Amino acid sequence: MEARVQLRRAFYYSAQADLRLLFVDDDPILREFASVHLASEHMRLETAADGAEGLAAIAADKPDLVLLDLDMPNIDGFEVLRSLRADPATEHLPVIVVTGREDTAAIDRAFDAGATSFIAKPINWRLLNYQVRYVHRTCANEAFLLEERRLIGQDRARTDAALKAVAREGSRFLGQALRANPQLREAAAAFAAAVEAAAGGPEIP
Repeated sequence: MEARVQLRRAFYYSAQADLRLLFVDDDPILREFASVHLASEHMRLETAADGAEGLAAIAADKPDLVLLDLDMPNIDGFEVLRSLRADPATEHLPVIVVTGREDTAAIDRAFDAGATSFIAKPINWRLLNYQVRYVHRTCANEAFLLEERRLIGQDRARTDAALKAVAREGSRFLGQALRANPQLREAAAAFAAAVEAAAGGPEIP
């Protein structure tokens, strides 16, 4: 049983990709702790002292995931979230709110503004490490599925366009054939029905 558990843990770690994190917090001690507890061979950590500095860092070189405090000078975490979600370049960027506030109003405001996840201070750094991995993996899987869906939609659109082109050419050909030989009317109707059925499959929502 112990060997099985160890094997699972090894699998989870070996499956992890390298990540670039941005830790945004106005507490210099917490930024130092973040550098100690989060930076590793698999995680490269950068820090920012407030929301304005965080937004500038994201604009300069977008990280894979942001860890964001809420109560900060200049620009607070709520405004950072709203700015990120309003920009198409960062609207899907995963953001874990890391804050000393855990009142219902703050939680609701954070998620309404676009938080991906939420963890309260004092920080359990081991738990935060796991949450970073799982949030990143979930968001990456979601992005992959959305991209697959987009590509399927594009393929369907190309297929529909090709079928419509075939239907147009087929109708033109059938018109000419029927004028030359009216006895082909039944076969022409069957062909037209087959083309219509092929072009009328279920749409990708």
